[in-house]
Amino acid sequence: MSTPIPTTREEQERYVQHALARAEELRKQRNYQEGISLLVDALQYGVEKAQLYYRLGNIYFDGGDLGRAEYVYKRALEVDPHHVNAMHNLAVVYKQQQKISLYVKTYKKSQRLALRFPRTSSITPEQKKRLRWLSGKVLFWIIAALGAVALLLWLFMH
Repeated sequence: MSTPIPTTREEQERYVQHALARAEELRKQRNYQEGISLLVDALQYGVEKAQLYYRLGNIYFDGGDLGRAEYVYKRALEVDPHHVNAMHNLAVVYKQQQKISLYVKTYKKSQRLALRFPRTSSITPEQKKRLRWLSGKVLFWIIAALGAVALLLWLFMH
């Protein structure tokens, strides 16, 4: 039984997210060819292209195909020039290929990108709620301590 072809943008986005997750599982299982086929198929929808190329590069790298890994990491960077992980992994490919000057140049560039475009963290609503609660407690104790210091100063001055 074949999977229906995603036609709406929402269906295509869901398909691509599923393909990314499944391809990562396949990479960990060292089933590289199936992961490659899945990601190449997902590229046709034009959704998350930089991430698809990046993951494709990871599979090629793990499978020992450094030439294709280099190519798709470069494609990821064409789509998203700020893709820090693709830049870093491209540097690693250059190192493996003994292209030391390209490795150094690309690695430094990846470090600069990492500083300019830090990863955003994704926290759950429950974690946000807990952080707000903790920050409220910390703020209370800071204000209480400042009040106590102010009271002590006032008492010593009078």
